[in-house]
Amino acid sequence: MVVFARRAYEEVIAHAAEEVPREACGILAGTRDGEEDVRAVYRARNAADAPTVTYEIAPAEQLRLMEAIEDTGREVVGFYHSHPAGPARPSDTDRRLATWEGYPYVVVSLTGRLPGFDAWRWTGEEFEREPVRIRD
Repeated sequence: MVVFARRAYEEVIAHAAEEVPREACGILAGTRDGEEDVRAVYRARNAADAPTVTYEIAPAEQLRLMEAIEDTGREVVGFYHSHPAGPARPSDTDRRLATWEGYPYVVVSLTGRLPGFDAWRWTGEEFEREPVRIRD
């Protein structure tokens, strides 16, 4: 299960909305103790060549963000990105580019009246849906 502090959940949704038509992306920070507890969101710049249909966090920025997370005493608990015109599930491109085995990837969809928000754990071969809970 991936548990989001309400403020972190709202930050991911806001970032996704601000980046339309580009895909938003970033790193989720908190603790991993049997379940992921997301306490903070670290926005990243989408460095992909085609940012309206895919995302990429530049290696130097990813390292900088991970060091910033470590400096707070938190750890990387997952990643997020948005699908401005698609569903809240991983695309074929997302599957091809996933590298963090055992970590959840949150996908936000902005196609409906309300945002779609789902987590998917990368097994190394496929994404498996992961329950999400928002806590106050």
